[in-house]
Amino acid sequence: MNAMPPSSTTADISEAEFDTLAAIAANEAGLSIPRSKKSLVQSRIARRFRALNVQSCKEYISIVEQDAAELKELISVLTTNVSSFYRENHHFEFLNATVISHIRERLERGDCARLWSAGCSSGQEPYSIAMELLKAFPNSSEKDLLILASDIDPQILSKAKLGEYSAQELSPVSKADVDRFFTPVGTSKDRFQAKDELKKIIRFRELNLHGTWPMQNAFDAIFCRNVVIYFDEAHQTALWPRFKNQLKPDGFLFLGHSERIQDTEAAGFKTSGVTIYQRT
Repeated sequence: MNAMPPSSTTADISEAEFDTLAAIAANEAGLSIPRSKKSLVQSRIARRFRALNVQSCKEYISIVEQDAAELKELISVLTTNVSSFYRENHHFEFLNATVISHIRERLERGDCARLWSAGCSSGQEPYSIAMELLKAFPNSSEKDLLILASDIDPQILSKAKLGEYSAQELSPVSKADVDRFFTPVGTSKDRFQAKDELKKIIRFRELNLHGTWPMQNAFDAIFCRNVVIYFDEAHQTALWPRFKNQLKPDGFLFLGHSERIQDTEAAGFKTSGVTIYQRT
């Protein structure tokens, strides 16, 4: 593929073209992208200009509107994927103190237990949840216990499925847990991969939160943290009843530190802690 002219690599876009791209992102993924982010959008889609060897934003928009695969690529480059192990640790303290006791009662009755990491990014969140569950239920292989880890971005899901992280990324994890749940990659002392024991209770799936949800079972807990902050108010508001209906009657919803359900009671929840909500 021929190199693009230097002027094209900047992905110059007009305000009208930006508005079109922002509307596409909103319609497809609920993303709210203000005009103040124009320079960021330009820098991010420049890589798609280079990959496709397109010469203008008008040409690129035409491709996006006709090619479902490129639409996914656009959403991928516009999506912010930032995650870490045990992020917002008070949620994991609550998981251990409260949610796991609910799960234990269900498993002892022979019922299933399900948790959902919605917007799992590169996998640190579902692996953190899985470690806590495996420590609480060492015989998990004999129980019907699973974590759904979903994301709209297939590229970041591939990284999550691989489960490979640097020593720096694993720094929030105790040495005992790293030794138990991860194995060094080759002879490297800086790269580690999640063991099968950890991966077995997680199912990674591509899922658009604003699309159809195919899940059959209700969840004991849903972690949707630092995700809805990127959605406009209408898309956020539309999600709350869907999350409620996807939870078991006493299930919990965890949001990010800067996210809130504005009218908790109307949405069918009660507050159980900092950005922790329980279905009522």
